[in-house]
Amino acid sequence: MTDDRTRLVILGTGFAGHSLARRIDTARYDVTVVSPRNHFLFTPLLPSTTVGTIEFRSIIEPARRPGVRFYQAACTAIDPAERRIRCRGATEFTLDYDILAIAVGATSNTFGVPGVAEHALFLKELEDARTLRQRVIECLETAALPGIESAERPRLLHFVVCGGGPTGVEFAAELHDLVAGEVPRYFPGLAEQVRITLVEAGPDMLSSFDQKLRRYAADLFLRQRIEVRTETPVVRVERGRLELAGGEWLPFGLLLWSTGNTAREVVRALPFQKDRSSRILVDSFLRVAGYQDIYAMGDCASLLGQNLPATSQVAMKQGQYLARTLNRRAGGRPVGPFQYRHLGMLAYVGGNRALADLPNFKGKGWAAWLFWRSTYLTRLLSIRTKTQVLLNWLSSQLFGRDISRF
Repeated sequence: MTDDRTRLVILGTGFAGHSLARRIDTARYDVTVVSPRNHFLFTPLLPSTTVGTIEFRSIIEPARRPGVRFYQAACTAIDPAERRIRCRGATEFTLDYDILAIAVGATSNTFGVPGVAEHALFLKELEDARTLRQRVIECLETAALPGIESAERPRLLHFVVCGGGPTGVEFAAELHDLVAGEVPRYFPGLAEQVRITLVEAGPDMLSSFDQKLRRYAADLFLRQRIEVRTETPVVRVERGRLELAGGEWLPFGLLLWSTGNTAREVVRALPFQKDRSSRILVDSFLRVAGYQDIYAMGDCASLLGQNLPATSQVAMKQGQYLARTLNRRAGGRPVGPFQYRHLGMLAYVGGNRALADLPNFKGKGWAAWLFWRSTYLTRLLSIRTKTQVLLNWLSSQLFGRDISRF
């Protein structure tokens, strides 16, 4: 029996790609998803997994869905003339498409600073969060050993975050909660020696937030003994230490590098028009410039005439929009251009305090923390993940975080 459905290939399982795959009409489209990871990751709660506030599997959903074909592989090339892509996983293969949706996201930007790739840790994927969690516990366990040199213990207990955006700030906040809650109980004598330093090249951390909220976060970090060093670029990273502009060296046991995103190599190599950041240029219908059957969304795309933030909120809305557009197009109905309505930004700043920067409301403190938690709880995609995250929060509140390392 001939399948006359339109062949739709989706590259990526992030907010954009997963939102499209969940809402596309599989009765009209033969859908294939290609991605190196076989799950969707709810990245806004990723920092909470680095210290055990939330467990890893509580914020992921399988990429495989009924009616959708999935291949765990990476797209390595696109041939628009032949409407074909090349992929590499355990094997190499090609796929033909009628419509292609590119939603491969972005990767961490090192800005060419020497040593970052070799000696820093990142926080983009679940594997990164697991590595960070292991490293935090390793530093504490090693520092607690007898015979550790007096100069080595302060280095092991110095956690440095490079980048004052939401990811860096939330990791520092979660780390503070671990140090304040679990370290005194499990590592007597170490809590007072732990240092957390946030280094930001710009004049402020959380620069996209309202000024009063930024000031509140900075004051709170000061009370929590999190040192914030703004206008302090990092110029070199070596094993166990980094150099700041001006020549000062900071020793560290752990360095998180969270300074923004840059285009993936596969996106840089594509034969499409791109902006100065190598993101694919798309029109108001999310079509790649010059093509009617290729779309791009999320962090790998740049909407002509609009400077949208590289956030999960934007990516999710674009995926939902493209699903509606393709469904309406298959039914012969007209479609309108993509329009983004900003709902606001949230950030956790530690000690059961958060920031809520909404178009009509600026909140901070404990009430904003309740709003932060309730908002993310409702945005999780399934009853399973909602239940697991709620239970994780309750467990960490009642019993503390698990500090086991395995």
